[in-house]
Amino acid sequence: METDEAQRVLPFQLQFDKPVASQIKIAEWNPEKDLLAMVTEDSKILLHRFNWQRLWTVSPGKSITSLCWRPDGKAIAVGLEDGTVSLHDVENGKLLRSLKSHGVAVVSLNWEEDGQMTKDEQGSISTYEDRTPHFFPPPPRVPRMPGLVSGDTGFIDDSEDSFRELSNSSQQRFNILCSGDKDGFICFSIFGIFPIGKINIHNFCVPTPLMDTKTECRLQNASVHKVALSKDLCHLIVICSGELSEDRKESENRSMTQHGVRGLHCTVLDTSIFWKRKNELHQVAQQASNIEELVEVIRASLSVMHKQWSDAMHIFHEKFDSLSNLIIDNGLDSCPQEEFLSLLGGARTSPAVHQFLVNSLGEVGVKRVSKAVCGAGKELQLIVLNHLQPAAEIIAFRMGELRGLSRWRARYQGIGLDEALINMQQRKLE
Repeated sequence: METDEAQRVLPFQLQFDKPVASQIKIAEWNPEKDLLAMVTEDSKILLHRFNWQRLWTVSPGKSITSLCWRPDGKAIAVGLEDGTVSLHDVENGKLLRSLKSHGVAVVSLNWEEDGQMTKDEQGSISTYEDRTPHFFPPPPRVPRMPGLVSGDTGFIDDSEDSFRELSNSSQQRFNILCSGDKDGFICFSIFGIFPIGKINIHNFCVPTPLMDTKTECRLQNASVHKVALSKDLCHLIVICSGELSEDRKESENRSMTQHGVRGLHCTVLDTSIFWKRKNELHQVAQQASNIEELVEVIRASLSVMHKQWSDAMHIFHEKFDSLSNLIIDNGLDSCPQEEFLSLLGGARTSPAVHQFLVNSLGEVGVKRVSKAVCGAGKELQLIVLNHLQPAAEIIAFRMGELRGLSRWRARYQGIGLDEALINMQQRKLE
């Protein structure tokens, strides 16, 4: 009997036993590949293969409190002590996106994907066609900031489309990232980048059998320990600690108040709206996340344009500021602009301007200033034509698509898509 039982039991075998520089506090296997993501006590993220080959190490600079993989294994979500959820690329650990949905430490993350193909009301496979590629070329990328090497632009690397590729691949299937913090708040975001909801477990009434009667109770001073969405996205399981107390309204109507039950509690919340409205949520999230990317392109383009023009003006003022001092030294009651207007009008050149042009500026200085200002003007024009204008046009089109969806009130009003809000945002952009 013992021999038969030993044959049925497969013992664990130690594959590797290697030391690390700091204690490991979190470890999660990649759902698709032989990759192990680990978090150390000194808040570093390590990515190893099964053979213990280290691929990369990154340090967010803040204490890490939770970690999970995206369902396709191409990105890692990291919860930080300050309430931020960061997404990192599995290829190189690069920061893809940060979303601050919480005010305190994010203690639990769960990323679940809808395993069923999206179907419409008639039961046939439903696929949402994004019409934007039919009318526009590929969306513009963030221009590189002058003076920075590749990878330093912050939002997206100019040498690779890592974020866009990851974003597009994640949008093929509907998925939701859940994050819970120690104050009892739970946030939901589609694709990990588009927030769709936030709940507080303190506000929920928990039906509890008490003295042969059903009593409504609430969780007091509750802190989330673990959150997990079901595979069909219809239920959210929450493990939390706190005191389960009878609701005040219920206790006032009862002759005897029961003491609260303190400890760990497991609650199941109904999240069937995610499954019932996944088609609508998927479509809106696709449009909104693309608009957000393009807004970042516009923001970065304006920053680059500001730096380009500021650098050119710095060179200009570096050469021309000395003219003001020469005007004062010569006892003239005028400003540099008036002196140059007089020069352009063919009037007599003042001694200050003559001294400035001959001794201070010179031919070399004129050429340098001209090259800097003209070069900056050309760069600004290129950024407007290649980045700013295309991004604005695509945003306007996608906003129009969202307005069209919002007019289908039977399907989209229930998830908060309001035509009046979209119109108000468009008026702000005009």
